Amino acid sequence: MSAAEEGSVAKLIEIAHPPTPRQRLASWASRPPGRLYIPACVIVGLVLLYEESVPGGHLPSFVIGIGGGALLAAMGALRLGIAVSIARPMIARYWLRWITAPLIAAAAIVLSVSDVPLQARVETSAQELRAVGHTAHSATTAPLDTWAGLYPLKSVSVTDDGVTRYTVRGAGLLGASGLAYSSDPLPTDVFVKGHGGTVYEHISGPWYSWTEY
Repeated sequence: MSAAEEGSVAKLIEIAHPPTPRQRLASWASRPPGRLYIPACVIVGLVLLYEESVPGGHLPSFVIGIGGGALLAAMGALRLGIAVSIARPMIARYWLRWITAPLIAAAAIVLSVSDVPLQARVETSAQELRAVGHTAHSATTAPLDTWAGLYPLKSVSVTDDGVTRYTVRGAGLLGASGLAYSSDPLPTDVFVKGHGGTVYEHISGPWYSWTEY
């Protein structure tokens, strides 16, 4: 029997006996993460880092990042569990591809917890933010539709005690949020007298994030 005939016979056998869902799942799980899974992990990681760079958070990015991350984590755990039970040699052979996704997740978590995305974005935008802040007057709020560095601003205001507050467009998971500049230290994680329902969190140097509750 020629090679062509053998191939035809094999195809006929495959058509006559299609793989069961269990066999398909085992075949999928025995292959290491590759062209779709790892890039998807990178994209979700970048979305979460972007969300962390927005003062007070960014709701669409938060939903996409958390939802996508949970889905990818569940897929990875299922795939690894099946591979451990039926295809351990594949894990040892392609170990680098198996650990890439956890490394991406760990890097995103470490950077987020240490506030690196927010600090880096604020430091990059500091000069432009200060320039916009100089145009505001005490106890007034000036509406804006402009970018200052890497931040789209909705308004800028100066409080009676000289704190410059920038409302960042789209910032905040539930309420308005933004950045604040104060030459004097501000109390953090508490309501500040004379600032309404605003709570500040320190970013670096004279820069703070604020959220309206």
